[in-house]
Amino acid sequence: MFTSGYSDINGIKMYYEIYGQGKPLLLLHGGGSTIQTTFGRVIPALAKKHQLICTELQAHGRTSDRNTPISFNQDAKDVIGLLDNLNIQQADIFGFSNGGMTALKIAIQYPERCNKIIAGSVLLKRNGAFTQFWEFMNNGTFDQMPQQYKDAFLEVNPDSTKLIAMYQKCADRMINFTDFTDEEIKSIKVPVLLINGKQDVGTYEHITAMAKLITHCKLVVFPGGHGAYIGEITTLNDNYDNEESALPAIEKFLSE
Repeated sequence: MFTSGYSDINGIKMYYEIYGQGKPLLLLHGGGSTIQTTFGRVIPALAKKHQLICTELQAHGRTSDRNTPISFNQDAKDVIGLLDNLNIQQADIFGFSNGGMTALKIAIQYPERCNKIIAGSVLLKRNGAFTQFWEFMNNGTFDQMPQQYKDAFLEVNPDSTKLIAMYQKCADRMINFTDFTDEEIKSIKVPVLLINGKQDVGTYEHITAMAKLITHCKLVVFPGGHGAYIGEITTLNDNYDNEESALPAIEKFLSE
């Protein structure tokens, strides 16, 4: 089963896709991405056991923009609006990178709407990333945006001005990023699976410290970089081995 459409939410038209049948599992992509660039390699397997609700967040892909910056709080509010419009009272949520941070915001602000959270490659504190990451964010340009992201955006939304606007809003969000407070993180009571790569943006020390702050939390670390464990598009190469993917750990966590 596959359906897609747009939903009017908080002043934007939010694009979504639904795959499969079963208990709802909401997928939230990373910054600068589309549904397919983040999750294209794992959607077929996940759709065998779950009803997948995939969406593109403000200014990304097929979803329209509004005259405000993008933020994790607004993304969380938009996602809840989508669940409302689809008459889904509660869902498991799998968010990657910025999508994982949005998923955790939902767990903090709307705990009654989520059952379990999977957060991949999240950065919850500025000191959780290497200094070089922040130097890159502060000095980065549109030309340095991964070509795979540019191609994927233009494939579904052939307006380069919107692509550039999305890039700048994503960059501004990270340049101005403020920490999740310890109190916010400790307030998360739903079960959480944190996933990280060994060569990820967030350090191993950071993700282990964050895991200790969450009451019901499991942590798994896989080989590779930012999203290699799900075949995120910028990590794909001839050495990608699907046997290293996070799918077994995800399915185990969701079935417990």
